[in-house]
Amino acid sequence: MGASDFGKAARFGWAHLARPFHALADLVYPPACTACGIMTSGHRGLCAECWAGVRFIERPYCEVLGSPFSHDLGGGILSAQAIADPPPFDRLRSAVIHDEAVRNLVHGLKYRDRVDLAQMMAGWMLRASDGAVEACDAIIPVPLHRSRMVSRKFNQAAELARHLGRVSGKPLLPATLLRVKRTEQQVGLGARAREENVRGAFAIARGRENDVFGKRIVLVDDVYTTGATVAAATRVLRKAGASDITVLTFARALQEPI
Repeated sequence: MGASDFGKAARFGWAHLARPFHALADLVYPPACTACGIMTSGHRGLCAECWAGVRFIERPYCEVLGSPFSHDLGGGILSAQAIADPPPFDRLRSAVIHDEAVRNLVHGLKYRDRVDLAQMMAGWMLRASDGAVEACDAIIPVPLHRSRMVSRKFNQAAELARHLGRVSGKPLLPATLLRVKRTEQQVGLGARAREENVRGAFAIARGRENDVFGKRIVLVDDVYTTGATVAAATRVLRKAGASDITVLTFARALQEPI
């Protein structure tokens, strides 16, 4: 028996031995829809109704802001917003529109400690990145302030970034970008108030400048709303010498294609 045959046999043997434990786990923790909680046939999946409610962001879209177009206007087309008010980052990509089922996923990860969702969400993000993850030098999550980490216990952006790094093989730099100012919750704030809230909130960790200088960075967050948070973080990365910055989020607050 060759090494590959032995490996296949070993994997088959372990899978066979693990079946009773999987059955017991399903009995104790029945598989349920990750968005609404209804019983399903398998773990880490969505029920038919929630799956039908997920709107993936597909081409055609603005090459800079990733805003989906209702009609294909040709390659390289920019939205009016990207032309009138260019963002500090090079491009934005998001996997899904922030609708009800997606909101349940985001809240499950962010507020209900459902870190098991991050793997699935990161997989969708990798697909949506349009090659940016494959082309980058490093992945950096939008950080939480240390005081919020105490109450939150983990950073949802860092969890998404960790899984992106694992599946892509790209370096994850969770300690390079710091949130040095404790900000208020962005939820409920208007666009201008959000900008003021995150002004001066980020900095590069001392001695970590070479992590960024001349590098192609993917900046990861869970939801893009007005873009104030990632814009503030991008300006710090740009000042530190980042050559190219892609903002990659799981969800995008957007009502309809433009």
